[in-house]
Amino acid sequence: MASSNIFFIIAIVAFFAVPSCLATEFTVGDEKGWSLDFDYQSWAAGKEFHVGDKLVFNYKAGVHNVIGVSGIEFQQCQASSNNTVRSTGNDVITLSTPGRKWYICGVPGHCAARNMKLNITVLAQVGSPATAPGSPTSPSAATPNVAFSFYGWIAVMVSFIGLVFV
Repeated sequence: MASSNIFFIIAIVAFFAVPSCLATEFTVGDEKGWSLDFDYQSWAAGKEFHVGDKLVFNYKAGVHNVIGVSGIEFQQCQASSNNTVRSTGNDVITLSTPGRKWYICGVPGHCAARNMKLNITVLAQVGSPATAPGSPTSPSAATPNVAFSFYGWIAVMVSFIGLVFV
C-alpha cells in the first residue's frame, strides 16, 4: 500500500515537472539585454526556439519597448496601432505557436537606425511529432494537438507503469 502511494506521488510530480523542464528561458541579448546597436540576429543564430520557451526582454523602462510585429512591419520597422506594446523593462513572452516571430523596439529610430529588432523561428514543442513537409496546418488547430500528444503520451506511460506496479 505504501509503495503504491509513493509511486502515485512520483507519477504526479513527474507529470507536472517534465513540461516545465523542457521549456527554456532565453534572455534576449544575454547580459547586454534589449538595447541599441546589438546584433540580435547573430545572437539568435545558434539557438533553437520551441513552443513553450520564453523570451525575456530586459531594458530600462521608459527608454525602450518590445512590439511583436508581422514580417512586413519588421522589414519596415513600423508597428501598426493594434499591436501590443510591452514596456515594463522586464517583458516575458511565452512562445505559444510555431513559425516565424518578429519583434522590434517601437521607439522612433531604435529599430531602423540602431538595430533593435529580432527575428526568430519557433519550432514545435520538444517531444511532439513533426508535421510532414507540405502538410497544411492552421495555427489554431496545431497547437492543442501538440500539447495533447505530449501530455497524452505522459498519461499513457504513467498509466502503464501504474498497472505494472499495482
